[in-house]
Amino acid sequence: MIDSKSSIHESASIADNVKIGAYVVIDKNVSIGEGTVIKEHAVIRENTTIGKNNLIYQFATIGEEPQDLKFNGEHTTCTIGNNNIIREYSSIHRGTKDGISDTEIGNNNLLMAYTHIAHDCVIANDCILSNAASLAGHVKLESNVSLGGFTLVHQFCHIGKYAFSGLGTVISQDVTPYTLIAGNHAKAYKINSEGLKRKNFNDKTIRDLEKCFKIFIKSTKPLEERLSLFNALNITCNDVNSFVDFIVNSKRGITR
Repeated sequence: MIDSKSSIHESASIADNVKIGAYVVIDKNVSIGEGTVIKEHAVIRENTTIGKNNLIYQFATIGEEPQDLKFNGEHTTCTIGNNNIIREYSSIHRGTKDGISDTEIGNNNLLMAYTHIAHDCVIANDCILSNAASLAGHVKLESNVSLGGFTLVHQFCHIGKYAFSGLGTVISQDVTPYTLIAGNHAKAYKINSEGLKRKNFNDKTIRDLEKCFKIFIKSTKPLEERLSLFNALNITCNDVNSFVDFIVNSKRGITR
């Protein structure tokens, strides 16, 4: 059902069973998948693709021009997957030519009220951004990340899967997977063991991750020495390998 008070550009592609509320604005070259609900006064800007069964609340803005001062009207995009919930007053900006030219959000994410996703960000699947959490440009969130309310993330940071930030955390470096962080500036406190248990991680995997956390995050030894200590443990676990590979490949340094 499309409310007659909405404004939809003639080039927009609206699938079956989409519900569009009063005073919604949908610009040119927008595609909206079936089963998506867009509530009153939401704005979907040009070159935005929204998948199936999303729920977009009133006054959300998706695909707006980026706030990057170098942006000069180039053709860039914003891509939203399936089954996401985007709450009121959230803002998601499209990409820039100096980035990946797209802002990408995967599936099954919850963006609570007043969250902000800047240009060229990539959010994977099953993430939760609590109220007013904000990502600067080029930030990458792997799957199952949870950001506490008012968390702020510096541009180009990479946050690993299953990481968790406390209320008001300020993140300026990469965050290892499975890690609980908090503070301004952020500090890594421990493996997010309770969260991992809720996701059915087994006890041995959690213990092995905790061993790696002590070696790589709490130790001040050079990385080569820490890698030698890790290799001596002979741990064979994909989750642990992900943790170590993340550290080795970090470009901004690790939150410790």
